Amino acid sequence: MKYYDHKTLSFLLSDIHKLEELLALDRFAAYDRESIDMLLEAVKDFSDTSLFPYIKEMDEKPAVFKDGRVTIHEKFGSIFQKAGEMGLIGAFMDEKDGGLQLPNLIYNAMYFIMEAANNHVTGYLGLTSGAANLIISFGTEELKKKYIPKMIEMQWGGTMCLTEPQAGSSLSDITTSAKPLEDGTYAIKGQKIYISASDHQFSDNFIHLVLARIEGAPAGTKGVSLFVVPQYRVNDDGSIGDYNHVDVVGEFEKLGQRGYCTNHLAFGDSGDSIGYLVGQEHKGLNYMFQMMNEARIATGRMGVGIASAAYYASLQYAQERPQGRKLQSSGKKDPSQEQTLIINHPDVKRMLLHQKAIVEGSLSLILQCSYYVDKYLTAEGDEKNNNHLLAEILTPIAKTYPSEAGKNAVDTGVQVTGGFGYMMDFILQQYYRDIRIISIYEGTTGIQSLDLLGRKVTMVNGAALKLLAEEMTATITEAMGKDELKEYATSLGANIKLIEQSLAHLMPFAAAGNHEKFLADATIFMDLFGTVVIGWQWLKIGLGAVNHADASFKQSKLYTLDYFYKYEMSRCKGLQKTICSDSDVTIAMEAELF
Repeated sequence: MKYYDHKTLSFLLSDIHKLEELLALDRFAAYDRESIDMLLEAVKDFSDTSLFPYIKEMDEKPAVFKDGRVTIHEKFGSIFQKAGEMGLIGAFMDEKDGGLQLPNLIYNAMYFIMEAANNHVTGYLGLTSGAANLIISFGTEELKKKYIPKMIEMQWGGTMCLTEPQAGSSLSDITTSAKPLEDGTYAIKGQKIYISASDHQFSDNFIHLVLARIEGAPAGTKGVSLFVVPQYRVNDDGSIGDYNHVDVVGEFEKLGQRGYCTNHLAFGDSGDSIGYLVGQEHKGLNYMFQMMNEARIATGRMGVGIASAAYYASLQYAQERPQGRKLQSSGKKDPSQEQTLIINHPDVKRMLLHQKAIVEGSLSLILQCSYYVDKYLTAEGDEKNNNHLLAEILTPIAKTYPSEAGKNAVDTGVQVTGGFGYMMDFILQQYYRDIRIISIYEGTTGIQSLDLLGRKVTMVNGAALKLLAEEMTATITEAMGKDELKEYATSLGANIKLIEQSLAHLMPFAAAGNHEKFLADATIFMDLFGTVVIGWQWLKIGLGAVNHADASFKQSKLYTLDYFYKYEMSRCKGLQKTICSDSDVTIAMEAELF
């Protein structure tokens, strides 16, 4: 069964997000378009044969905790081995560190394919990749030598350990402690919850990246340090040593992604958990943000993958399911006619267009972020800084829009499939459960919205916002030269002004110190901003499509562009009106009145 569109992905990579431009840079000189296509085809073959056929089984036979260990689906063993052999863990890392040194653009394209095939798999790979990259970026040569090779080979797993029972997303309140020892190591003690991919039978060791407080550290996030805490200590020769007393307390049974284990860990309860400081003391949260930002883009990408698979499942159903008859010019149906396929009904077309618009627009956004990251890695001076700022302002949107709108898209897919959609033997209900988690992973929608409005919009005196506006304006200017796109270019410009009007209303509250009022509708602002950003992506897609040689492909993209502007961009006026309302109901409503 189809779960993503190869032609659309190739179009986005080349025509919209400048793959050939990236491949001309020294950093990516080892690759050309032919070798990239071969890599993507290899990932598709891997996904077709080893991932997609097992997605339902991984839901039906979820991760199980027993006698202090977690057991996951038996197929994961060969999947992890193959992923290591293919270099998928270190795909974007430098060659000198054992990576493939691919563009992030291609790394995220490969992982999107795998996530569309089976979203229960990539978290194991991605967390190991992110943890290894964090050690490479900030760890000592000794830490790199000990841990990176076997992590890149997927013999050892990696995790990020932030959340604690009493703290949740409030990292200033973590209490896991780090006691300095005479040999320069630390004794780690504390509890971490909701730790994904942190134990199973197919890794010999788990390398935990743990946030903790060194004794006497300042309060708040300024007192947080980062540590490598392996499940088993590693000897100087790289062999596995003694158990490091990282105990698995339990497995959280989730609504979806049941094949992707999520655990409760206890450090130092049964004996000393030795940790190794990464970088400087009290700088841990700054370091962890590298992995968190990578994970936020990855989480949004996972949302796109699930929504893509759901779209093609519901599309196939609509192409095969006969029901009802088309209306005659009289406004009546002719019962003597054969039933028509439901894809011929305008309302079903609307629902399919809704899914298609969200999936392809969201995928384009993920690739846009990837392009900026690649340019940041390869540029210098102002260009380097500008691409960093653009990636920063888009990251909370790239996490939020695909997860929230993707959830809505999958819900729409369930509606397309009617009664079949919520039956347990049909895949749509599973995709619906799987994607419901995505908007909560790696910081909820509320947290991402506070980050966007409270930090990213205002950072460097609004420099990132100004740069993004310039990028959008350049697209509008180009689109105004195309008769087919003038209407949409004008609409995008008008909707950008709605963001400006919203900020003109909100910023005085921030200037006056009324931050509660400033941020009360941050999630509504995220919806507005995210919708406009996807509208920008669709205008870019329109520019790529207008001269496309394949007439059907061109028309499909232009119809979907038209859908997005008619049905989604039209919501922006209402969102701006809500943001600029004088009502303070969410502030004024007292807790006891609920």
